[in-house]
Amino acid sequence: MTHVLVIEDDSAIRSSLVRSLSERGHAVSSAANGLAGLQQALDQTPDVVLLDLGLPDLDGHSLLTMLRAVRDTPVIVVTARDDDPSVVAALDNGADDYVVKPFGMDQLQARIRAVLRRTGSGDADRVITVGALAVDPAARTASLDGAPLELTRREFDLLLHLARRPDEVVTKREILGEVWNLPYSGSERTVDVHLSWLRRKLGETAAHPRYLHSVRGVGLRLSAPQDTGTADGPATGEDATTAPEPGPAR
Repeated sequence: MTHVLVIEDDSAIRSSLVRSLSERGHAVSSAANGLAGLQQALDQTPDVVLLDLGLPDLDGHSLLTMLRAVRDTPVIVVTARDDDPSVVAALDNGADDYVVKPFGMDQLQARIRAVLRRTGSGDADRVITVGALAVDPAARTASLDGAPLELTRREFDLLLHLARRPDEVVTKREILGEVWNLPYSGSERTVDVHLSWLRRKLGETAAHPRYLHSVRGVGLRLSAPQDTGTADGPATGEDATTAPEPGPAR
């Protein structure tokens, strides 16, 4: 059961969130101001925090900075502020996601699931193995055939996201939203470039994939090789193009 801490000063919104999240099977606690919320975050170690920016005692950005100094708890900012500076400041200060009021509970539930997957909370901390590929979310390390892989931050995040859903086709739009935290309308070329670098480090190509398979018009699938000689034939996705050499860690 996921423990959600709601830090929201509006009593009607707070009560609605507590009720709706509880109905969806979460354990929920709440606080009406920043200092009380910070204390609960320290005492209760929730799985995820829903944080309003417009609090009566502390600005939400300040609270986020204070929380990040002592906890790695995933934080989803839930606020009426929809201006770019507020969004950028929240993400730069350590927020894992940003939801603008009003919002639907189905959307918020999906955001909670996505953040928990992305940050490796709960059972997601276990080492994931797909064939000879091993991904450790807690240590943020990966190895292939026992040899460590030297991955940039984004390459690891991309590999982890796919490894958590082996044999499933994941769209590039979803990857943009959950790995890069970009709008679903962002450029899919970002995914293509990092995918090309990741393939290279896994010792495969788009024309001869072993683990990373492109599905034309749909997305990507991470699957264990059927045998060491498996090749799926010519690449059919956009990532078949040659990408530049990887630069500094992203």
